[in-house]
Amino acid sequence: MAGVITVAVVDDDRMLLDGLRVWLEDVPDVRLAATACTVGHLLADEGAVHGGQARLPYDVVLLDLVLGDGSQPPENIRRLRAAGPRVLVISTVADRRRIVAAIAAGADGYLTKDHDLPTLVRAVGAVAAGGTAHSAELAFAWAHDDGPTRPSLSPKERQVLVEYASGLTLKATARRAGVSPHTAKYYLDRVKDKYQQAGRPTYTKIDLAARVREDGWTED
Repeated sequence: MAGVITVAVVDDDRMLLDGLRVWLEDVPDVRLAATACTVGHLLADEGAVHGGQARLPYDVVLLDLVLGDGSQPPENIRRLRAAGPRVLVISTVADRRRIVAAIAAGADGYLTKDHDLPTLVRAVGAVAAGGTAHSAELAFAWAHDDGPTRPSLSPKERQVLVEYASGLTLKATARRAGVSPHTAKYYLDRVKDKYQQAGRPTYTKIDLAARVREDGWTED
């Protein structure tokens, strides 16, 4: 089974679960390992606990955004990410604010259920590889997000943020942006201050990289 992506699905739509079982049987690189109707059931059914924290042996969890148990999507995402797997949200809803909230909570992509199986398989592969599953819905949500927790950055602030968070040094970032290292640091300090004011403290390079991913700055 080397190289096979193990997937679990949390969804209370039995027809969809049955459909996924059949569809994925013919996909050699993806194995549907478990299904559950709630996040709590998936964690309880696995029963694997390490250091007091449940750990799930799956690469990716496909999570329905709105479950019948009334659980909150951001909390579901955080619980699953804390248990190890990466999370791809699937939904019938293409609501911009819900999409942004899901990514901010730690989801690695957002896909509406009207996509075909090859699109889903590509999204699962992207997420399992450590990337983000991009879709038209996600790109639109990022581009039009005007929520108070996503600070308004100038084009130069955004460029410096993205370049620096990608792993470049401050000097290399400054060269890419066509400014001095002193000016590049000034832009980064402004970015950190804006995130602080938005209630999302950002101190380190790792924090900056997380904000780039959460807010989709590279996709605008």
